[in-house]
Amino acid sequence: MTPFGPRSVYVVDDDVAVREATHTLLATAGYEPQAFVSGREFLDEADLHGGGCVLLDICMPGPNGLDVQAMMVKRGSNLSVIMVTGHGDVATAVLAMKTGATDFLEKPYRPVALLDAVKRGLRVSAAQVTDIQDSKKRIARLTPRENEVLHGLMAGGSNKSIARQLNVSPRTVEMHRANLMERLGARSLPEALRVAHEAGFSGA
Repeated sequence: MTPFGPRSVYVVDDDVAVREATHTLLATAGYEPQAFVSGREFLDEADLHGGGCVLLDICMPGPNGLDVQAMMVKRGSNLSVIMVTGHGDVATAVLAMKTGATDFLEKPYRPVALLDAVKRGLRVSAAQVTDIQDSKKRIARLTPRENEVLHGLMAGGSNKSIARQLNVSPRTVEMHRANLMERLGARSLPEALRVAHEAGFSGA
């Protein structure tokens, strides 16, 4: 796996001419491109959590662009996604945007349009990386018992059920719950769960 920084741009396209031309354009513009011939190769070899963006062709053999995007979401990737197609499929474009793509480009795309999309994608990814780092710092403030209570809350448990599981009183769980909310800077349970999810919290 090759480590890339916040200027990383992955190019996933089975068309060798498009792949090479895009790689050259991005390198000339000062980015750090890496090209992949398939979605499977990209998922196996790219750093999905190092920040950056991916130019993802929708129509590819094997997992298509939407399949790859879904797997990225499942793996908690913080790369922003720019969907690319040569078929002008507006319905697919709408679906891609609804499921998290930051942009959509039709082939043949103009270099300036591509570079503008990459700039937007990298800004989004950088913000996501910052949010994740912030959430991890918040989670690190929790005590071991607060970790256990948060794990119970993420599993959908009530104060009473968590108390039974931890062999403590519901009042004690309520106290730890209030404390962890304060440490996480969360004003509601959904907000606390969002911080936990963003940090990749898996519980005690």
